[in-house]
Amino acid sequence: MSRQTRTVGRRIMGPQSALTDFLASHNISANQIRLDAEARRRAAAQDNQEGQGDAAQQQLLNENGDFDTPSPESDEDQPVVASTGRVTRGRSAAQATSEVERRKKEKEKHAIDKIKASKKFQKRKRDPDASDDDDDDIVRALFNERAKPLPGQMENCAICNTRFTVTPYSRNAPDGGLVCSPCGKELAKDDPAPKKKTKRASGGPVGARRQTQSRILDGTYHVGGKSLMSLCIQTLAKNIDLAEDLGDLPPKIVDKIARKLSKHRLLNPTTLSLFLKPSNQGVLVYDGAKLSADDFYRIFHSVPELKKLKVRNAIHFKDEVVEYLVDRHIVLEDLYLHGCNLISEGKWIEYLQKKGQPLRSLRVYWTDKHFTDAVLAVIPTGCPNLTRLKVCHNQAVTGEGLNHIAKIATLRHLSLDLREAIHSDVYVKLLTAIGPQLETLCLTRVPELDNTVLDALHMHCRNLKKLRITDSELMTDAGFARLFTSTWSNPGLVFLDLQKCRQLESTKPRENPDGIGLCDEGFKALMAHSGKTLQNLNVHGCRHISSKAFEEVFTADKTYENMHKMEISFCEEVTDFVVGCIFRSCPNLRELNVFGCMKVKDVRVPKGKILVGVPNARGMVIEGED
Repeated sequence: MSRQTRTVGRRIMGPQSALTDFLASHNISANQIRLDAEARRRAAAQDNQEGQGDAAQQQLLNENGDFDTPSPESDEDQPVVASTGRVTRGRSAAQATSEVERRKKEKEKHAIDKIKASKKFQKRKRDPDASDDDDDDIVRALFNERAKPLPGQMENCAICNTRFTVTPYSRNAPDGGLVCSPCGKELAKDDPAPKKKTKRASGGPVGARRQTQSRILDGTYHVGGKSLMSLCIQTLAKNIDLAEDLGDLPPKIVDKIARKLSKHRLLNPTTLSLFLKPSNQGVLVYDGAKLSADDFYRIFHSVPELKKLKVRNAIHFKDEVVEYLVDRHIVLEDLYLHGCNLISEGKWIEYLQKKGQPLRSLRVYWTDKHFTDAVLAVIPTGCPNLTRLKVCHNQAVTGEGLNHIAKIATLRHLSLDLREAIHSDVYVKLLTAIGPQLETLCLTRVPELDNTVLDALHMHCRNLKKLRITDSELMTDAGFARLFTSTWSNPGLVFLDLQKCRQLESTKPRENPDGIGLCDEGFKALMAHSGKTLQNLNVHGCRHISSKAFEEVFTADKTYENMHKMEISFCEEVTDFVVGCIFRSCPNLRELNVFGCMKVKDVRVPKGKILVGVPNARGMVIEGED
C-alpha cells in the first residue's frame, strides 16, 4: 500500500475513530443505536405488511361476498386448479392472515412475559397480595405504553383520521390512540387549569449564611427579626418597576432604598427618576455603572437646588458632564466621585477655579492619574471653605501635592491612600501645618512611614477623634507607646484602625526582636488612653500582641462601655479565654471578628452578641444564646 493510500485511510478513519471514542466515553454504544434503529424499521415494515394483508382480505370479501371454504371431503378429492384461481387465492389469504395473527400473538405473549419479569412491573405493582386480574391490568398498561408509535413514525389521528408524524408531545385520545396537533389543541381547551407549583424557599442553610455575611459586610446585620422598615424596603426593591414615586419619605429612608437598589444592580435610567425631585438637595447614586452622560445631565436639570452629589462607579462622568455642571447655576457643597477616570486634569482645574468657592467636601476615589499635584495646587485658593478632603487610590499625587494640602488652613478631615512612595518627613511637615485643627486623619497603606510621624501626631494633633494608619512596616511598638502616653493632650479617640501594622519577615515570621508594629506595650497604652471612649477598634493582623496583654487589658475590673465593634482577626494568641474576657469587659459590644484566630474553638457567646469568623462547622457567624 502506498504512503498516499495510507494517509487517505487515516484521514477517513480518523474522525470515525474520534467519534467512537467520544461515544464510548459517554457510555453510548453506536452498535446499540444501530440495532435499535433496525428493530424500529422492521417493526414498521411488519405493521405495513399486516395492513396490506388486511386490505387484501377485505378486497376479497368485497369481490366474492365470502371465502369459498371447501369441506374436508372435497378438499381431498377436488384438486386445486390454477385456472380457476378463486379457491387458491382465498386459501392463501386465509393462511397468510392466520399466520400473521399467530405471530402477532406470540410476539405479544413474549412481550408480556418480559414485562412481568422486569423491575418496572414490580415497582408499579402496589399491593403484593393483589389478585391476578390486577396484575394483568398493570401488565396491559405497560404493554400499551411500549406499543405506542415511536416519535418520527406516521400514525392516523384517532379523531379526524388524518395522517400525521408522531412527536414526543403527541397527546393520547380519550378512547386510545394518538391525536394530531390541531385535535390536541382542542382537547387541551377542556383540560382543567394546571396547578401552580408552590415556590420552594430559596437559600437554605448555605444561602441564609451567605445573606448573613452580606448584611454583616454592609453593616446592616442585627440580632433578631427584621424591622418593619427593612421589610418594606426589601419589598419595594423587589417590585421597584411598579413604583412611580417615593413620596415624602425622610432622606434616611431614601438613602437606604438607594443602597438596596444599587446592591442588586437595579439602579438604571428608569429607577433613577424616583430620586430626582426638584426640592431635593442631595442625590446619592451608589452604582452609576448603568447611567450615561445624559442621565447625569438629567440630574443637574431636574434638581436645581442640588448641593450634595455622590456617585459611585461614575464611569460616564466625563469632561462633557463637568463642562455642563460648570455652565449650570448649581452650587455644590459636597462632591463625591468614585471611578471617574474620564475627567481630565484640565477640567478638574477649571471646575475648582470656577465652582470651588462654596465647596466644603471633596472626595475622589480611583481617579488613577488625572487627579494630580496641579489639581491640588488650585485647592488652597480655589476652595477657601474646604473642610474635608479625601484622595484614595491615586497614582499621580506625590510629596509636592502634600505640600499644597498643608496650605489648606480650613481642613478638618483628611484621608489619603496614595500609590507613590512619599518620605516620612513630608507627612511630618503636613501634620505640623494642619495637625492642630484635624479631627479625622486616615493614612491608608503607608509602608514607608516610621516613628517620626507618630511623634508628630503626639506633638501637634490635639483634636483627633478618628485615626487610621494601616500597613506600616517601619513603625515600632515603642513609637505607638509614646503616641498614646498620658501626656498626649488629645482626648480619647472614638475610632482607631491600626490593622496590619506588623513585621513582615518570611523566614522567621513569629520572631520580632526589634518590636516592629503594634505589640504588647503599644496595645496597653492605647487602651489606657482611649479605651473608655473607643467605639470601633481594629487591630487586624497585629499578630505580635500576646494573650497576656489581652488578658491584662480586659480584666474583670476594667469596663469599656462604649465599645461596639472590635476586629482582632489574625491575632494568633487570641484564645477562648481572651474572647470571654472581651465580652465581659465590653458589655455593649455587638460584633467581634476573630478570623484566623485558630485557638478560638468553643467559646460561649452571650445572648445578643455576634462572633464572626470562628473556624468550625457551625458557620462563620455565631449569635449568642446564653
